[in-house]
Amino acid sequence: MDRMTDIILEAHKLAKTYIVGDRSIPILDEVSLTIAAGQFVVIAGSSGSGKTTLLTLLSGLDRPSSGRVIMAGQDITDLSEDGLARLRNEQIGFVFQGFHLVPSLNALENVMFPAELKKDQLAGEKAAKLLQRVGLWERRQHFPEQLSGGEKQRVAICRALINGPKIVFADEPTGNLDSKNSSAIIDLLAELHREQGATLVLATHSAGIADRAQRIIRLRDGRLLNEEGM
Repeated sequence: MDRMTDIILEAHKLAKTYIVGDRSIPILDEVSLTIAAGQFVVIAGSSGSGKTTLLTLLSGLDRPSSGRVIMAGQDITDLSEDGLARLRNEQIGFVFQGFHLVPSLNALENVMFPAELKKDQLAGEKAAKLLQRVGLWERRQHFPEQLSGGEKQRVAICRALINGPKIVFADEPTGNLDSKNSSAIIDLLAELHREQGATLVLATHSAGIADRAQRIIRLRDGRLLNEEGM
């Protein structure tokens, strides 16, 4: 396969600096990388390495201080907030450490929510299939406070996938889970990645999770340290 036509995500000299009072605090220092469509990529590093910042910049959740982000051939760096919101809803899925479910919506409604924003008439049908796929159909009427941590994260994964995204970003998706649930969630993400063919970009400090990926991008102190894999 021609890798030049295979690239779905590019970062060109991405940098992020925060200004606190009269201090300038660099978080990310000119990171450049490319990610191929369909890959399972882990961004690895210890706390404070810049991996979450890199993930938020790649996904358009935050804007870089300098540098560019190209997604599926489109420069998203200077998109308007409306343009970014549309991009995130139509092409990107997110799985967060803290789940970010809507407390007033039950499991089925939480999964349906992104599809309903698109006015997808099949939102209910798609959500039902996803919940059945992850073994939560019997819990569809339960609200987040009635679900375990592992169940909440499975609902969050379904929500991330309902619009058939090209890329799924996951930020420490097992950070609030015990070891048994952590393993089950990574198994599920890996299975769904293979089944749906979406690119999976996952930030983690866990060596065990990183070993599951096709590629590992390692950061230290906001800089690209090295890469492993294809």
